Amino acid sequence: MKLYFLGTGAGVPSKMRNVSSLALSWPRYQGQTWLFDCGEATQHQILSSPVTLSKVNRIFITHLHGDHLFGLPGVLGSRSFQGTETPLTLYGPKGLRTFVEVALATSQTHLRYPLDIVEVEHGFTAEDEHFTITAGLLEHGLPSYGYRIEEKDRPGSLDAERLKQIGVPPGPVYQRLKRGETAELPDGRVIDGRDFLGPAKQGMKAAILGDTRMTATCFALAEQVDLLIHESTLRAGQEALAEAFFHSTSVQAAEVARQSQVGTLILTHISSRYSEEECEEMLAEARAIFPRTYLAHDGWSYEVPSR
Repeated sequence: MKLYFLGTGAGVPSKMRNVSSLALSWPRYQGQTWLFDCGEATQHQILSSPVTLSKVNRIFITHLHGDHLFGLPGVLGSRSFQGTETPLTLYGPKGLRTFVEVALATSQTHLRYPLDIVEVEHGFTAEDEHFTITAGLLEHGLPSYGYRIEEKDRPGSLDAERLKQIGVPPGPVYQRLKRGETAELPDGRVIDGRDFLGPAKQGMKAAILGDTRMTATCFALAEQVDLLIHESTLRAGQEALAEAFFHSTSVQAAEVARQSQVGTLILTHISSRYSEEECEEMLAEARAIFPRTYLAHDGWSYEVPSR
């Protein structure tokens, strides 16, 4: 799992930080890429990153504030203008469908690929062969969601040496055995792939939260994930201001990470009021509570170590 931070600012862009957008790439699944939020100028930020729009097959919108949304019509259009025809699924709060349909219709933007728009509610889940995705409602004045991504466990490594020892040469049958299936050999023997697999490889877990006050849903979504992405609009000591404007501080994010027993915490959505020096102080505040903390900046990438 690789992450590319396209925009790490809050509210309005600054010279150092664009508004919110994050790309999550899965190299072991043909490089499919998911975007989380799509603030203004996201497609410009993509041009300076390894992200390829044709590989983006899911976009998750946490909430409908402009700094998380206004870049979406451009990204959808550019993906089509580049000739991409593979399907795209868009997730987000109620009202997202209307926003997208009106923007595309008004600008007469035709998409050459199928677009599926899924409006989520608290407790929404989506599942496929590799992943389970859960949405949870946070506290931000208007509906704002966090997403928990759970990669399903993968089969263990196939013991090719043992297979060769019993006279099974490499070939297409290895693929069936690696999937844990049975296979009949030319000599009539039937082999169960599960007998030749090592321990299952545990899947990754991540939680990516939209703008929010510190609330119970943060803890529920973050429970024992490998990676937590949490907003940190304000510094320690500004909890009253965070409460009033439905945001979180660095130490609140760190407390969610500590109590939820996460692997790594990354802070993002940083207010433009803070200088780079103050951002370093913000990071220190969080690390005093949860040492495995990083503070994202535009253009920064992070790879989650395999379990």
